[in-house]
Amino acid sequence: MKRAIILGAFTLLTILFATGCKQAGTDASLGAANMPSIKPMEPSAEFPEASIASMDYQNGQFNFQIGGDFSLGQQTPDAPQKMCANSAQGQHIHLIVDDRPYEAKYESTFRHLIPDGPHYLLAFLSRSYHESIKTPSAHVAVKAEIKDSSFKKLDPVTGPMLFYSRPKGVYLGDDARRIMVDFYLVNCNLGSDYKVKVEIGGKEFLVDQWQPYLIEGLPMGEHRCKLSLVDASGALVQAPLNPVERTFTLQPSPGQ
Repeated sequence: MKRAIILGAFTLLTILFATGCKQAGTDASLGAANMPSIKPMEPSAEFPEASIASMDYQNGQFNFQIGGDFSLGQQTPDAPQKMCANSAQGQHIHLIVDDRPYEAKYESTFRHLIPDGPHYLLAFLSRSYHESIKTPSAHVAVKAEIKDSSFKKLDPVTGPMLFYSRPKGVYLGDDARRIMVDFYLVNCNLGSDYKVKVEIGGKEFLVDQWQPYLIEGLPMGEHRCKLSLVDASGALVQAPLNPVERTFTLQPSPGQ
């Protein structure tokens, strides 16, 4: 009788242990599935003739001359297929001052106050879904001396620099499923000499192609993204404003 009780208890413990292991394994696999992943974004509508012909800043007002096959305020043709955050106001200029988040500008003339002193400025043309146009003519990068909200001196940026663009702000509902990582490079090419380290969602990714990337698998809530320009050995490049990081937030749609 005692032997039967002992065997029965052993069998019960074995079943419970196996069930517990199976449950733990399921939880672990679910955790792995929810870890963020990165992949290149599919090719986008091209604007080979898009250009910023000139940029001026006087008395707190920017004036841009936009040329080529690009129009501010229009929806980029392939926006519906991208399935990521898209601006209802259409194509625009991304204006970045130092390591501050960009300002989206939908007209070629606008007011924007910059404190007196030296600043790095980058302006580039952006598709309606915030992907930069990565051609020499579609951007302007300068080191500017600002006085009384006006350009007093402009110098070209001669060394390698990395500027952060996306992700930014709040992503709601379906927009929170696919988060675009986009950045802008000046005076350097990714490959054997330079790479960009992306730190997001507790993971690190090293990318060696200048293109937008999609991050998937992030849970709702606040996240931090850090971008670093590194050399062939993985060491941080001694460049202005490197590295740079931002916080952004993923939220469900209202009512969910």
